[in-house]
Amino acid sequence: MNTIVNTAWDPSLIALSFAFAVIGSFVALSAATRLRDRRGALDWNSVFTVGIALGGVGVWSMHFIGMLALQMDVGSSYSMLETITSLVAAVLATAGSVAFAARRPESFTRLLSAGFLLGMSVVVMHYLGMFGLKIYGFISWDMALVATSMLIAVVAATAALWLAFNSKTLARRLAASVVMGIAVCAMHYTGMAAAEFVCTTSERAAIPQGAGFISAFRLPLLVIATTVMLTVLLSLDQIYQHLRGRTLRAQRA
Repeated sequence: MNTIVNTAWDPSLIALSFAFAVIGSFVALSAATRLRDRRGALDWNSVFTVGIALGGVGVWSMHFIGMLALQMDVGSSYSMLETITSLVAAVLATAGSVAFAARRPESFTRLLSAGFLLGMSVVVMHYLGMFGLKIYGFISWDMALVATSMLIAVVAATAALWLAFNSKTLARRLAASVVMGIAVCAMHYTGMAAAEFVCTTSERAAIPQGAGFISAFRLPLLVIATTVMLTVLLSLDQIYQHLRGRTLRAQRA
């Protein structure tokens, strides 16, 4: 007998997901100021910093913290394949889109193209992550809300790329980061609202088992470990940029 899964939300985790979206956006926008070196060539170290910060922390970590905020009255688990693939896709797609736009940031057509590609990659990451959620049942989708979430993602991604090349001061980057955090969360929670979970078993507490599955109780450990790893990578990059800047200043002195 099919029954609708009862859901509730943890406000503290929703707030935490927003914080991660803002932090990831701020680091990405800060790194975006270094996308091109003095000769005009792309600084690939900064490109991947943007990818890790926005795609990894601002989108992926935010997404799964948002997933943890969703509480259901059925057993659940997560497929590692979809979960990890969504992380790799988010980082690489963000880095690639930023690199594409950075080659000619003054081109409005290139900006729109890169924004569309980045927005759709966020959509793929989001719904791939949701398909990684396993219950004994299925998801019924509200396609109007799915389409709305896609539109939000594309608009937000295009705005993010524009902000990346037009937020030169600290105050503007802080303001832009809050705007981006709101946009990322709007896309995520609209996508979540599009999903109605349906249970198809009488054993509602049963946890789906399978190769590469982890229980929902262990997901926080995965998210924390991955976020810490991404944060360490970003910190190492900041240290490298600081030392590099000191070396360059010493050489010019």
